[in-house]
Amino acid sequence: MKGEAVDISTQDGVADAYLSRPPGQDGSHPGVLLIMDAFGLRPRIEEMVDRIAARGFVVLAPNVLYRAGRASNIEMPDLEDPAQRDPFFARLRPAMAELTPERIVSDGAAYLDYLGEVASPPVAITGYCMGGRVGWRIAAAYPERVAAFAAFHAGGLVSDDEDSPHLSAGAISAELYLGHADNDQSMTPEHVAALEQALEEAEVRYRSELYEGAAHGYTMSDTAAYDEAAAERHFTELFALLNRTIGA
Repeated sequence: MKGEAVDISTQDGVADAYLSRPPGQDGSHPGVLLIMDAFGLRPRIEEMVDRIAARGFVVLAPNVLYRAGRASNIEMPDLEDPAQRDPFFARLRPAMAELTPERIVSDGAAYLDYLGEVASPPVAITGYCMGGRVGWRIAAAYPERVAAFAAFHAGGLVSDDEDSPHLSAGAISAELYLGHADNDQSMTPEHVAALEQALEEAEVRYRSELYEGAAHGYTMSDTAAYDEAAAERHFTELFALLNRTIGA
């Protein structure tokens, strides 16, 4: 199955994206917004999008760092080679820093609007690493449009900042699934406990699980962190959430 490259107009410009539909199926299908990790829109993300689409969903993966340039114009390094990966990541840090909560919310509206034109509402969001934090903010900003939210090896959901994502738990109406990486300094056991407390107090429907032995980035087969068993578990849990909340 092969998806297609699409462009999404945002308040600040144009975000390139990858869109995939269920193969050989006509009619309307539920939509899924997939938020990439910091390494960007690339073949591994497209593979994941296609696999989810094959289960009966219309899946959109935007280049959320589009302000730094189109994904097709960014040469991807060998992510398993620190000598290539680290300078590449250093170049991305300014773009990540520019992705403020306000810009995430603004971009999120554009992504949901585009998905709404090609899929049936409501939608689900799944986010990875940095994408977990981005997806959380979109789900909190548009609770009436997002029925489910999943985050895998997400980082930064809890911080000391006054706008830490976990503080907006009460704004979320979606059902959540959180698959935490083991020994993850961006989401420590203390962070997980604080997140779960916020969700409990807000009476959000959620499951929060630790993937023991799986490192941050465990779903990404083009990185050294990849863990096949954990990645397959992630798909099982994601599909179960999608089937419960938006159907196929």
